[in-house]
Amino acid sequence: MTAVGASPEARVVLIRHDDGPPDDRVFTYLASHGFAPDIRRPYAGDRLGRPDGSVVGTVLYGGPFPVFETARHPFLRDEHRWLEACIDRQLPVLGICQGAQSIAATLGARCGPRPGEPHEFGYYRVHPTPAGTSFLPGPLHVAQSHFHEFETPEGGELLAWSDLFPQQAFRYGRSTFALQFHAEVTTEGFRRWQERPGAPYGRPGAQTRAEQDRLMDEHDARQAAWFSGFLGDLFGVAAATPSRHSSANDPVTISPAGS
Repeated sequence: MTAVGASPEARVVLIRHDDGPPDDRVFTYLASHGFAPDIRRPYAGDRLGRPDGSVVGTVLYGGPFPVFETARHPFLRDEHRWLEACIDRQLPVLGICQGAQSIAATLGARCGPRPGEPHEFGYYRVHPTPAGTSFLPGPLHVAQSHFHEFETPEGGELLAWSDLFPQQAFRYGRSTFALQFHAEVTTEGFRRWQERPGAPYGRPGAQTRAEQDRLMDEHDARQAAWFSGFLGDLFGVAAATPSRHSSANDPVTISPAGS
């Protein structure tokens, strides 16, 4: 049975770390495929609790918060507990950039900057590992904006690498995926990043704006097509199959956003 008061909709909880518009490819895919995207911003006070029976997956987005600074940013502990519960229930879980690092940290792996603090800011080629060819059939240019990295946790399987950052994606179990890169971002979204104060132009590894624009024009359509297929594989059956892990006695701890 689903939890008392649980929505009959198939909800995917989207954990955001900024107040930007929901125009990314995850939100668009879910909204157009029968899911109910449920945006939460724990950094702004939104509660997570534990997933109830209407939750069929979760996505943690990127952001500016180092995942190991839980004392400075206590909401990160709530996010890690949420991840633990979703992974334990074998729900589809996707972490992107900071979200990927949160998955790794939750599973006991190290996260942080590489020696020399190289940056990936632009569009970079990632390659599948031998174990990752079903995840990524061949090399692909993807959007990036980071200088921290994760290590693949014990029990995880490394799926992709790049020249600057050797750990770009891993899978844990059947349905938890961590992506260092930003295949979810549209060209409009990346252009907003280019305009942000403090955009890391001139940092080691970062591309120039002209190079970013050229690579974006060349590779964004292929990135979008690959990511749509990936989301279909990850969430494809979940819309019709809300979780049945909760019982009628379970408390409904997911509260309306902003509470």
